[in-house]
Amino acid sequence: MNVIVAGIDDHDIAAAIEAEGHAVSRVDIANRPGLEEAGILETDAFVLTEMEQATTISVAKDLNEDLKVVVYAEGSLPEFATRQTDLMVDPALLDPEAVAAELSA
Repeated sequence: MNVIVAGIDDHDIAAAIEAEGHAVSRVDIANRPGLEEAGILETDAFVLTEMEQATTISVAKDLNEDLKVVVYAEGSLPEFATRQTDLMVDPALLDPEAVAAELSA
């Protein structure tokens, strides 16, 4: 599986996803050019690690409508982004390894 991890990865979710055997691309700022350069068109999952970048969920889904969207961050998403998100996880509740294993399921 190809995965893009967007935002500052304070909890090392990218490393946990790679440990599950998936290819991971990282972008700090998930704007359209950054997502395209990271390979969003061929990506299976988009993992957002910063609620401040919630609008990037819409951008990512616009570029790849089959994308699985996971938010792994503290806080709450705006309502518009919630409808486009498949899984929201607070890092205080589940460790990165559990979330990465769920991506593989």
